[in-house]
Amino acid sequence: MKPQNLEEKLIWYYITWIYVIHILGLQMTLVPILAWFFLWRVGKKLWNQTENTPTEEKITIPTTIWVWIICILVMEVALIAAHMNFNLGLGKILNSSINWVVRYAPLALFPLAGCLKIRPQIIYRAACILCLQSLIAVIVCYTASRLHLPSHIYTSPLRIIERSGLAYYSVNLYGLDPEGGGVRLELFTPWAPALGMVGNIYFFLAAQESNKKWRFIGMIGAVAMIVGSVSRLGIVSLPFVIFSTWALSNFTKPYIQLIAGIASFIMGVFSSWLINSFRAFSDMFYQARAGSSRVRDILARLAVERWKEAPIWGHGIGEFKGPAVATFKPIGSHNTWFGLLVTKGIVGFTALVIPLAWSFIDLVIKSQSSRVSRVGLSIILVIFMFTFGENIEALAYVYWPGLVMLGISIKEKFPSFLFTETNIAENGYRVKTEL
Repeated sequence: MKPQNLEEKLIWYYITWIYVIHILGLQMTLVPILAWFFLWRVGKKLWNQTENTPTEEKITIPTTIWVWIICILVMEVALIAAHMNFNLGLGKILNSSINWVVRYAPLALFPLAGCLKIRPQIIYRAACILCLQSLIAVIVCYTASRLHLPSHIYTSPLRIIERSGLAYYSVNLYGLDPEGGGVRLELFTPWAPALGMVGNIYFFLAAQESNKKWRFIGMIGAVAMIVGSVSRLGIVSLPFVIFSTWALSNFTKPYIQLIAGIASFIMGVFSSWLINSFRAFSDMFYQARAGSSRVRDILARLAVERWKEAPIWGHGIGEFKGPAVATFKPIGSHNTWFGLLVTKGIVGFTALVIPLAWSFIDLVIKSQSSRVSRVGLSIILVIFMFTFGENIEALAYVYWPGLVMLGISIKEKFPSFLFTETNIAENGYRVKTEL
């Protein structure tokens, strides 16, 4: 398992050396550069492509990828419109546009990179190696917490390049839960819940590794990341996405439809008990970290009030600090949807709903016959789940291999059962008509 071209080498060496890159504080700098470099590679290959180019070397960009590109560009339009609406000045527009280049653009550029000649197997194996490294790191970090070693090692001086915040450039052995005092791990991510999201992404990548030994190690390492993060959403997402991917990728099979019919009947009979159980689970989920849940609720209400001030284009900036009761956290943080409403209004909100929904439908169809598309479906479900607990654009720099895999999945062909031969007598030929 060795990289065979430049794209695979960049992906392979970045993932397998991610801890070194993190310690050097280079992640926030290198990942956006990598995203835009992939754009250049796609553009160059398209420019040099001719009719004589071998089929296996040709670059084709699926409609779903174009949807991502267009919608992310719409976010930049919303950003500029909001700045002009509030007369924030050219300096603010440039600063916010740089933020768009670094955070939002990779959401479309890494799936676009999936159109290059990148084998999914190279990502699977690299993910397993990273999970092994993370498993060792989890043991080291828990040992450090037991020995009461300092949790914070240092903050990279490269923070001055982008000034995204201390968390993005800090190297920590572990963190402490402010409510319960328990140990929470961050590893190569900026905060513990982010590690829960990354662990979910890498679990589904490692689960596709063909080598049983590496697959087992990778999955165990990914679960260790999720458990070490003590992220409620991360722990709930894993079984939910596993079940959802299995059900959605097999829903055309008769036995799944039979099971669904029986389950619907049983759920109807025991609906009262199920509703009460769900409420009990919700209360338990909320009380597991009640302080955090309360702050998130307050931030959500404040975000809605801010959005009402600029419903179409938003405010353009997300620098509104919450009150003391919300521990001074920025309004619009801890939730992608509320963050978009505040900064980019209903236009930005819709610009994320469309590509997520489009990709979901695309991958549900393709997953009926493609294992690769099932991975993409799992990734899109994880991303969707975490939109309710994180700002996914801020974390793209740590889960970007999942976005590349998403692009590879989208590039898969639709299953053959979607096509049928139709004889058109009046034209005297047979054509394939898509249902």
